[in-house]
Amino acid sequence: MLQADRLFVAQMIGNIIRMIQYAGRWIVLAVVCVAALYLGRGLCAGAWKDFYENYAVRIADDVMRGFLPAWKEDEGTAFYLESRKNGSRRTKEYEEIFGIENENGVLRAEWIADREQNQGVYGDDRRKNAWGSGNADENAQDRAKTESSEEWGNSGKSGTGENRSSQNEKTTLAAGTFNTGNSGIILEKLNDYDYLMKKFYNVHPTTTAGRDLMRAENFLAADLSIEKNADIPQILIYHTHSQETYADYPENSEADVIHLGECLAKLLREKGYNVYHDESVYDYRNGKLDRSAAYTYALDGISGLLQKYPSIEVVLDVHRDGVSDGTRLVTEIDGTETAKIMFFNGTSMSPDGPIEYLPNPNLKENLAFSFQMQLLAAGKYPGLTRKIYLKGLRYNEHVRARSALIEVGAQTNTYAEAKAAMMPLSDLLDQVLTGE
Repeated sequence: MLQADRLFVAQMIGNIIRMIQYAGRWIVLAVVCVAALYLGRGLCAGAWKDFYENYAVRIADDVMRGFLPAWKEDEGTAFYLESRKNGSRRTKEYEEIFGIENENGVLRAEWIADREQNQGVYGDDRRKNAWGSGNADENAQDRAKTESSEEWGNSGKSGTGENRSSQNEKTTLAAGTFNTGNSGIILEKLNDYDYLMKKFYNVHPTTTAGRDLMRAENFLAADLSIEKNADIPQILIYHTHSQETYADYPENSEADVIHLGECLAKLLREKGYNVYHDESVYDYRNGKLDRSAAYTYALDGISGLLQKYPSIEVVLDVHRDGVSDGTRLVTEIDGTETAKIMFFNGTSMSPDGPIEYLPNPNLKENLAFSFQMQLLAAGKYPGLTRKIYLKGLRYNEHVRARSALIEVGAQTNTYAEAKAAMMPLSDLLDQVLTGE
């Protein structure tokens, strides 16, 4: 090698080393700054609280996102960060946004318990101080305005007199199929917004559920039936959080949601449906549990399946919930201890209105789907279901009109209890999907 060539190689290596050293100094400085900002938030919680809440943490996020441009975040993380950067101080309300089964299960369990006991604010009344408060005349005017608004219906027809008459007739027929038994639910009062929300829903502070959306007569009027066909895929069952297990795992190697999903699939196949059970793992990447992007990965997966099998009309995401260790979600069905289930709806709305980047054209049908099953369960399987849980974001329920996220028991339930819930759940699904 010529002297000039050796000199050139030596200079190039030297330049590379200097570049690495230069970049390394900036990376170390950035890490130190980020650590100082986050740690400082705790140390200076008094006089410097506003600075750290509104500026310091925001800068730290920007620094990290600058060094990690390929950081793939799920829709919950994006919404949380965006709300914080816009100067929102409601961090306690948004801190649960990262997932359904929060890392702080005790906090979530206590919040739901308090909600059910005290019947906190919801929907339109979120801006008032207490549930049911506010000006009575104003509330009456709101109801009158809502009742005169155009029917949305699942058919998408306008609210002409003829269509409205058809809707009412259909509602009457649908309502007639629901036997509420000893549940204490009064069918005639379902069109009362306050009664509906109190009896059927828990609404998380990250969303809203207004009178124009939450209308029982429309939920009952929605025709969600399908024709059974064992020759083509009709129902998709999958698990965004496939690693969720029950109390007797790992002693019982089947005590997880994937085996539970297969149990539900078999029951539905016995009823004449063609069920595709997707056992893909969406929350475990590179040897680590990764819940932060699970919904993003799951959407990629199920979108591919729906393109491959466009005949699929029903999409079910089966989970198990996370609660405090002292809580057991169990009831008795036909003498068998059975895990309670909870239908979960993402509304794609914050308290300020729709989340524009998370559109869900099937939101009303999604709500109707869970409500019809909830009402059927109240009459046929009292005690089986918890209140329907409404939360912001979308949770991939936009992919089909008949989409549902279903929480079966919690980590404190045994697999036998969860499995026992599959029989009544399959029956509820069958009744809604056949319209019988």
